[in-house]
Order: sequence, then structure tokens, then C-alpha cells
Amino acid sequence: MMRRTAPVPELVERARAGDARAVARLISLVEDESPLLREVMAALAPHAGKAHIVGITGSPGVGKSTSTSALVSAYRATGQRVGVLAVDPSSPFSGGALLGDRVRMQDHATDPGVFIRSMASRGHLGGLAWSTPQALRVLDAAGFDVVLVETVGVGQSEVEVAGMADTTLILLAPGMGDGIQAAKAGILEVGDIYVVNKADRDGVQNVTRDLRAMLALADRGPDDWVPPILKTVASRNEGVDEVVAKIGERLAWMKATGVLEERRRSRARDEIEAIAMTALRSRFAHLHGDSRLDVLAAKVAGGDTDPYAAADELIAAL
Repeated sequence: MMRRTAPVPELVERARAGDARAVARLISLVEDESPLLREVMAALAPHAGKAHIVGITGSPGVGKSTSTSALVSAYRATGQRVGVLAVDPSSPFSGGALLGDRVRMQDHATDPGVFIRSMASRGHLGGLAWSTPQALRVLDAAGFDVVLVETVGVGQSEVEVAGMADTTLILLAPGMGDGIQAAKAGILEVGDIYVVNKADRDGVQNVTRDLRAMLALADRGPDDWVPPILKTVASRNEGVDEVVAKIGERLAWMKATGVLEERRRSRARDEIEAIAMTALRSRFAHLHGDSRLDVLAAKVAGGDTDPYAAADELIAAL
């Protein structure tokens, strides 16, 4: 028997009071494209906009999950509540996340100040699930101070995380050809802080030098943020406090310069556009077999009109 979902206002109230089950249920409604989604977003809107959203991305094997776990520990040590969205590859059979809640983050499983959720990318090539913006709003409105978004390691398309986050961390590691990959993937354009993890390995100086040289080529004004390069050994929590400090410094700079507000407006624009396009696509999906489309198709095929004019007519009719 299907369990009845609590009324949306009750779920939101419980989530804001720190009820992890209510937070999880709201994110499930997002992932399932529930008919209640509009009501959920309307209820959450007045409470959102306070969390610092930090994106964590990088090639597979650089230690994203280990670094995320270490950052959670560092933030919790300062008393801040932390939400984590770990976007995993999708199972081709179930459509669900293959990795589940990350094994390396289980140290935080019993901490009421931490909420960890794995989301399936479901084939989305940007490294993020399509529902990530709404899931972020749930965690934001639920009162988490920091929300960490760890993305699928899918290479060049991973840069999409920069559009979702206030601050983007790019992780690299020695011995993985990351210097070349960084240039190819264009991540030098989206990173706010660069972290060379596994800094106890040989080759860390080479990665740092290559990064510094490539970052020096960027065209920046005198007041622009200069992305720092930090070194960590996340598995031993070495250098993690310095990363947290630099994230805080970046946040203060964004607030002072207005960059934070502009980033969030840009994110809202993208989200509105995506929702509008999805709605339009849905309406167009019902046109196959529609008499209006058939009439226009006959006109185009017969040379009585061109496809652009036909498309304009169809859009006007909708």
C-alpha cells in the first residue's frame, strides 16, 4: 500500500525544524516530478537564499568524495549545518544512483547537523541531475548553512556545476594528466578555487606549476577574484581548514562586490528558462497527429509556405 504523503505545509515546517525524513521526502517529490512540486517550491521560496552553495568537481579518481567528507567535518567543527548532494551515475536498469550514499561519508550518517543525499544524473550530460536546482532549494530552505554539490566525474561537460554554485572548487591530483585535462575541459574558466588533492604524491609541484601558468593567462581586471591554488591530503584532513578559510574569503568578496547576487540571479534565470522550455516541449509533444501540424506540414511539402513561417504559425496557435 502506498504511503500517504503529508501535506506540503507540514513537510516544509518539519524540514525547517530539522526533520531529516521531511527533507528527504521533499527531495523525493522533486526527483519524482510530483504534481505537488509547484506547491512545494512556492512554500519553500520565502525561506531560501541563505545557504552558501559550494560545487565540487574534478576528474574521476581525484578524491571528490573524500574531500567532500573532509569539508563536512571541517564545517561541522565550526557548528554549521551541512547539506550534501552527491550526484551519481545512473543505473541503466533502475534509473537510480549507482553508488548510493557515498561510503566515505558514512562517518556523518548519525550526525543530525548533516544531511547527505545521492541523486541519479539519469543520463544528464552536465554532471548534474536535472532536478538539482530544486533539490538545492529544499536544503537551502531547510536551514543548512552550507550545501556541498559533488558531481559525477564525466569529464568536459562537468563544468555545468559552476552555473549551480556560488563557489566552485576544482579538484585535481598529481599523476593523472590533470594539467592537460584542465585546459581541454575549460575548467580554468569556471573554477573559483583550485585544490590539488593527494599532495603527498610525486608530481604535485608539476600540477601546481602548470595550473599557475595557465591561470596567469586569464584576462582579469584589478578587482577580479584571483583563484588560489591549495594543496590537500583529504584522506588525512591535511590542508582542509585552509580550503574552508578560502571558501569563506571568497564568500565575503562576492557579497562585497555584488557577484553573489548576480550569480544567484543568473541561476534563477536559467532555472526559469529550463522550466518554461520543459513546459513548451511537453505541449509540443502532444502535437504529433494534431490536425494543425498536419495541415502546416502539407503546406510546406507542397511549397505553399516555408518551414519557418509554418513554425511561427504553430507557435502563435499554441
